[in-house]
Amino acid sequence: MARNRQPILKKSRSLGISLGDMGYTKKPSTRNPGSQRRTKKSEYARQLNEKQKVKFVYGILEKQFHKYYEKASNQKGNTGENMLILIERRLDNVAYHLNFGKTRRMARQMVTHGHLLVNGQKVDIPSYQVKVGDEISVCSKSREVPFFKTLREEGAERSVPKWLELDYENLKGVVTAMPTREDVDMLVEEHLIVELYSR
Repeated sequence: MARNRQPILKKSRSLGISLGDMGYTKKPSTRNPGSQRRTKKSEYARQLNEKQKVKFVYGILEKQFHKYYEKASNQKGNTGENMLILIERRLDNVAYHLNFGKTRRMARQMVTHGHLLVNGQKVDIPSYQVKVGDEISVCSKSREVPFFKTLREEGAERSVPKWLELDYENLKGVVTAMPTREDVDMLVEEHLIVELYSR
C-alpha cells in the first residue's frame, strides 16, 4: 500500500496550512510562516497549490485523488463541490470527525488496524464511502484501548459536524445526512483544482 511519508511541519508550512486545522495543535502556529512570503504566483502555481493542499490534509495520493475528480465530473452539479463531498465521505475522515482519532492520520490508522466497524462489519479500507444511515462503531476488543477509554469517559475535544451523531458511552456514530460544501472545515478554492484538471 502506498504511503505518504512527507514531513508534516515542512509541507504544511509550504502550503500555508495551520497545524491547528489538521488537529496537531489546538492553536494555529505563527512561527516562521513560510507561506506568507510576498511572491507573486502564476495561475498554474495557485491551482497546483490548492490541489496539493487538499491531498495533504486528507492524506490522499495523486492517483486516487484524480479518480475522485473523474467521479465528481460524471455527477450532476458543481464538480468541485462534488469532489470535496466525496472526499468528506471517506471512512477515515468520518472517523476523524467522530473523534476516533486526534488527526486524520491517526483516524486512518484506526481504520487500517481494524478498530472500527461499519454496520457491525469490520472495514479496514480508509477510502470506504459512507452512506446515510451507516453506523460507525469501535469494535468490542478495542474499547479498552486507552485512547477510546478516555473518549468514552471524558468526551470529545472537537465538536461533531451536524451531519453526524456521536454516542460517547457506546463509542458509535451515525451518518444522519450527506455532507455539504459548508461542512468542509478547511479553506479551499476547489474551482482552481477543477481548472487544473481541465487543462
